[in-house]
Amino acid sequence: MRVLRGLVAGAADFVYPPVCCGCGRLVGAHRAVCAGCWTTLPLIERAFCDILGTPFSVDHGPGSVSPEAIAKPPVFDRLRSVAIHDGIARDLVHGLKYRDRTDLAPMMAEWMIRASDGAVASADAIIPVPLHAFRLWRRRFNQSAELARAIARLSGRPYEPDLLKRIRRTSRQVGLGLRAREDNVRGAFAVPKSGKAGLRGKSVVLVDDVYTTGATVSAAARALKRAGAGQVTVLTFARAVSGLI
Repeated sequence: MRVLRGLVAGAADFVYPPVCCGCGRLVGAHRAVCAGCWTTLPLIERAFCDILGTPFSVDHGPGSVSPEAIAKPPVFDRLRSVAIHDGIARDLVHGLKYRDRTDLAPMMAEWMIRASDGAVASADAIIPVPLHAFRLWRRRFNQSAELARAIARLSGRPYEPDLLKRIRRTSRQVGLGLRAREDNVRGAFAVPKSGKAGLRGKSVVLVDDVYTTGATVSAAARALKRAGAGQVTVLTFARAVSGLI
């Protein structure tokens, strides 16, 4: 049976050879990027803010917190992201979100698990930022749910998409300023009554594709906290960064 699976896999690779998810060059395995694209991936590595995950230009020591996190503490407990939303990281996000490249989700999820700083391993639930039913019908899939499902499968943690609902249809956030974004998603999320008992005191990982201003994940995290969630870690593949601290 193992030999047969190997032959089938070999035949599939011959017909659909593995290519880089970034540039399309031939690589040694599916769901991978070539060495050239890997060197251009703007990974977020230590040192960074312990709360917001914002990269520091210098290492301020363990547990360092950025001025932004001190001046305006977020609703969620911490934010972790794989990379800055630029270059190949942006291309991967756009491929998943706008070009229906759901095949990218497992690879992106593997990187997100590593970037989570142990949050995924200790999570009681992996929850995607939900789409409104009408937008889900139009788009056909939720990119955040694709990532969250892959993260849960790879880590063995519970995937709980029904613990958070988008109850209000909102405008697209693209092109809106921070205040307008916050107003747009205020009250947009809720935890169903049936899910509140399962959230009380639990540690959850809230998954989205990109962190920009934080308005959407903050509104979602607020709903989870109000329903009794103990710890909420926001985990995204990419995030916008205006400058290093």
